[in-house]
Amino acid sequence: MDASLLVVIVVITALAFDFTNGFHDTANAMATSIATGALRPRTAVALSAVLNLVGAFLSVEVAKTISGGLVDDTKITPAIVFGGLIGAIMWNLVTWYVGLPSSSSHALFGGLIGATWVSSGADAVHFAKVVDKVLVPAIAAPLVAGVVALLATVLTYRLTRSTRASVADKGFKVGQVASAALMSLAHGTNDAQKTMGIITLTLITAGTLPAGAGPPVWVILSAGVAIALGTYLGGWRITQTLGKGLTTIEAPQGFAAQTSAATVIMASSHLGFALSTTHVASGGIMGSGLGRQRDGVRWNVAGRMAMAWLFTLPAAGVVGALAGLLAGRGTVGVVLVAVIGVVVAVVIWILSRREPVRPEHVVDEIAAQSETHKLDVAA
Repeated sequence: MDASLLVVIVVITALAFDFTNGFHDTANAMATSIATGALRPRTAVALSAVLNLVGAFLSVEVAKTISGGLVDDTKITPAIVFGGLIGAIMWNLVTWYVGLPSSSSHALFGGLIGATWVSSGADAVHFAKVVDKVLVPAIAAPLVAGVVALLATVLTYRLTRSTRASVADKGFKVGQVASAALMSLAHGTNDAQKTMGIITLTLITAGTLPAGAGPPVWVILSAGVAIALGTYLGGWRITQTLGKGLTTIEAPQGFAAQTSAATVIMASSHLGFALSTTHVASGGIMGSGLGRQRDGVRWNVAGRMAMAWLFTLPAAGVVGALAGLLAGRGTVGVVLVAVIGVVVAVVIWILSRREPVRPEHVVDEIAAQSETHKLDVAA
């Protein structure tokens, strides 16, 4: 296959992954605001989409980490990157279908590392950098966000203890609009950069850009637009899990969770840590649930999420490795990998249409759960 055509295919595939990242991670920014009624679902995703696009222009440090840090760009080809992307997209679609808020970022890292490792050898993967920039933040960031959210929630409820409940609720819902906006901005800043980094890595391996180059403006813009479009689609299955499945969310704790998570993500983005916004957002929600009451988290749901987090890197890595090996065999391999990816995507989409999750379903279920929670508290 012509090298320039392969680069175009990889760029399109990277933007397709960015699109799935958008709808897979919408819940990170907007689930708590939708759960408390601070924002209507369609308004929430529209606001999040715009701010994801804006956030893509705030920093390129994470993109540089991916394009010049995780793997040796002199030992891989665009075909290997293509295989890694297919692995990431497949994992994103599977976890979206079952409503699990797994990490799109770790799916991408797993796919890229698996494809590189199998195709070019273990020495082509910079494992020290993977540990420093990916694994350590994966553990630390959600814990930090959770602790900060827990403390913020406790403080928030104590400070508003003497305030009339309806007044406090209204005030925090206004605050949630601001915190949700900040969270969306943070998500665009961190997650859009990962696709920028992959496209930049592809251009470097093809010789179009010099080693160590940052993402060109057109790469930043296209990645921002792709993740914004995906965000606007909604990803309601995962919003349903984070909005009602993990904990019953009230406005004060929603505000605390969003603000804590956004702060951690923004700080990490400017330090070049390619952390998972899903992990951080989930950590913030769990911390806020514990801050409201000791049994405020549904640990069975949290356990399912933790299992998905644990398997994301290796699962995407295995698929990425197989796809990378196949794609590295030439034109026939690239075409075959592309066809398999499309077939899997279509099958998952058809299955999802049998039991669709729409915005009104999410709102109705959250409202019913909230009423049940109020009755339990009153009793």
